[in-house]
Amino acid sequence: YKGELIMNKKFILLTLLFLTIFVGCSKNNETNIENEENKINVVTTIFPPFDFVKQIGQENVNVNMLLKPGEESHSYEPTPKDIISIQNSDLFIYVGGENDAWVNEILNSMGDNKPQVLKLIDVVTTVEEEIVEGMEEEHNQNEEEHKHTIDEHVWTSPKNSILIVEQITKILSEKDNKNSQLYENNSKNYIKQLESLDNQFREVIENAKRKTILFGDRFPFRYFADEYGLEYYAAFSGCSTETEASPKTVAFLINKVKEEEIPIVFTIEFSNEKIANSIVEATNSKKMTFNSGHNLTKKQLEQGTTYLSLMQENVEILKEALN
Repeated sequence: YKGELIMNKKFILLTLLFLTIFVGCSKNNETNIENEENKINVVTTIFPPFDFVKQIGQENVNVNMLLKPGEESHSYEPTPKDIISIQNSDLFIYVGGENDAWVNEILNSMGDNKPQVLKLIDVVTTVEEEIVEGMEEEHNQNEEEHKHTIDEHVWTSPKNSILIVEQITKILSEKDNKNSQLYENNSKNYIKQLESLDNQFREVIENAKRKTILFGDRFPFRYFADEYGLEYYAAFSGCSTETEASPKTVAFLINKVKEEEIPIVFTIEFSNEKIANSIVEATNSKKMTFNSGHNLTKKQLEQGTTYLSLMQENVEILKEALN
C-alpha cells in the first residue's frame, strides 16, 4: 500500500512539474508581494512553523501555509499553485523525512530560482522509529520487514520548538537586517512562553500518579514522551499509513488499560477514532484528543488558535490522563 502511494505521488509530482513550466513558475511571472509591501514571504507546509513565523515576524512577514484548514497532513499533495507559491517565497519551511519526499523533486526542478530552505529535522537531534510491516499476528520474524525511518514530529517537544524558533529568527534577521532587533525581541518573548510551557508539562508529570499514556491511534509524540520520560502504548507508531489495527493489537491495548487502570485513551486530531472507540467500549476509560498540531480546522484558524494555545490544552488534558 505504501509503495503504491509513493508511486502515485511521484506520478502526480511529475505532472505538476510539467504543468508549472507552462504556467511560468518564476518570480518574474507573478507580482512578488515582498516588492509591493517590503515584507519577507515565507511558505510552510504545516501549522507549527507557520505559527512560529507569525509570532516572530508579526506584521513584517507574509506567511502562507500550504496545508488547507482541516486537511490531513499525510495525504497532502501539492498543486501547481502551491509550487508557484514555494518558488515565489523568500523562505520555504518544511519538516523533512519520508512524508516530505516530494519536496526534493520540486526544489530540484527550480534550479537557481529556488528559495532559501529550512528543514526542521535538520535543526534538532532526531530519533529513529522502527516500523514493522508484515505478519504482525504470527510474529514470524522471517516474514517481517523491519524499516527504520526518522520520526518527523520534532515540534511536539517544546524544547525542540525553541531550537526551531531560534533558527527561524536567525534567518529572518539575516534577510531583513533593519528589523532584526524586532525579530530578536519577539523571539525572546516567545521563547519565554515556550519555556513556561515546558515547565508546566514537567510539573504535571513530576506530580502525576502515573507516567504512562495510551493512544488508540497513531503516535506522533515520540519526542514529547522522550523529553518528559513518559511510557507509551499506541496502535501505530509515528503517523503510519495504516488505518486498521489488528485484533491482537486492539486486545493488547484493552488489556493494558485494564491492567494499569489507565483512565484516558487518546486520539489525535482528524482521527476516525475507531480504534479508540473499541478500547473505550471494552473498558471503563474515557476518550480524549491530544493535539499534535499538524493542522487546524477552519474554525480554529478563524478563532486565532496558536501552537501555544493547543499545547496549553494538552497540559490540562495530560493532567487528567495521568491522575
